[in-house]
Amino acid sequence: MQVELRRGTVVESRHQVHVAVVNADTTLVAQAGDPQLVTFWRSAAKPFQAMPLVDDGAAERFQLTSEDLALICASHSSEPSQVARARDLLQTIGCSERDLLCGPHRPLSEPVAKDYETRGVRLTAVYSNCSGKHAGMLALAKHHGWPTAFYTRLEHPVQQRCLAEVARWTAVSAAKIGVGVDGCGVACFAMPLVSMALAYARLEGPIRDAMLKHPELIAGEGRPCTDMMRAHPGRVITKVGAEGVYSAQLVQEKLGVALKVEDGHSVASALAMAAVLSELGLKPQPKSLGSRPTQNSRGETVGEMRVNGGLVR
Repeated sequence: MQVELRRGTVVESRHQVHVAVVNADTTLVAQAGDPQLVTFWRSAAKPFQAMPLVDDGAAERFQLTSEDLALICASHSSEPSQVARARDLLQTIGCSERDLLCGPHRPLSEPVAKDYETRGVRLTAVYSNCSGKHAGMLALAKHHGWPTAFYTRLEHPVQQRCLAEVARWTAVSAAKIGVGVDGCGVACFAMPLVSMALAYARLEGPIRDAMLKHPELIAGEGRPCTDMMRAHPGRVITKVGAEGVYSAQLVQEKLGVALKVEDGHSVASALAMAAVLSELGLKPQPKSLGSRPTQNSRGETVGEMRVNGGLVR
């Protein structure tokens, strides 16, 4: 499977896609490229980094809502309502924005980013797409009586607890999981695509239910994760990760999907995930994810990106 960029009739570039589709019994049911490819899971691991909140009792202690849990799993667009919810979550757990160790960045949503730039909004840590995840990690630290200072460090109990949970869901021992530092400063995990897909195939409980219930929080308006989930309400979870990573669960089919665009192209990864879901029976997918037009500086369409090839079963 490749995502091709055509300009006129000529293929200008190709983005190689590796895919693993796995069921809960660990069977690889479909693939493209190398399903054993080892890469970092990045933000697609967020549901499993959130799991300790439920398993350890922090969600119950702080009476976290399904909206809170969804935001903790999100790579949100920094929309005003999402930022407000992140602030409310921090207040709920007795923390403030000063406790967040994720740095600010330009919103992932282009309309939101342009709006903030026009209005001169000062971006702070709570605007980070990972502010929900970081608030969840602070909640876990407070629940266990661990220090909230430096909770992002790899040796901190919060990060070690997340590593253990990721190991449990992926069936990869913690010693064999590659550990690095994510863009927001916390631990990120490297493993084969088949292991990521297995975790999503097995995903269940309050975390999954919260994500299914609130697709608008998982990403935001006009973002692929939200659009793909809204296209088939209650039937699919899609979760983006940086550098061309995507994961998904097909709820009724009990399948997990993980893919990686080899060169890290983010647009290609969204197109590839939509194509994979469609091939697995979730049709139609959002029209905007069937192809992506290429425009020149005058706004004229001069080409398009489109998926070529499919899954091998």
